[in-house]
Amino acid sequence: MIQELDQDNLKEVVSNNNTVIVQYSATWCGNCRIMKPKFKKLASENENVTFVIVDSEKFPESRKMATVDNLPTFAVFKDGEFLNQVQTNKFDVLKELVNPVL
Repeated sequence: MIQELDQDNLKEVVSNNNTVIVQYSATWCGNCRIMKPKFKKLASENENVTFVIVDSEKFPESRKMATVDNLPTFAVFKDGEFLNQVQTNKFDVLKELVNPVL
């Protein structure tokens, strides 16, 4: 399942789902636009995991749940806890991040 946040409620999404994988992005970010279809493809292949796209500029509370100082940033949350993150525009690096929880 994939969803794009339309409000600053990532904390709620994380607490209500076992495993959540987040793409932090921004509308102006070219690498974010490149990674978005790849992130969506990964989501379609793993329907038991919640995938979320967060506009890091619109939703500061959601952004604070990871260390987002470069975009795109990908973060993994499991059982309500932050596990790990990576800042990348390479699909292989994203897969290395998420494979342990898939």
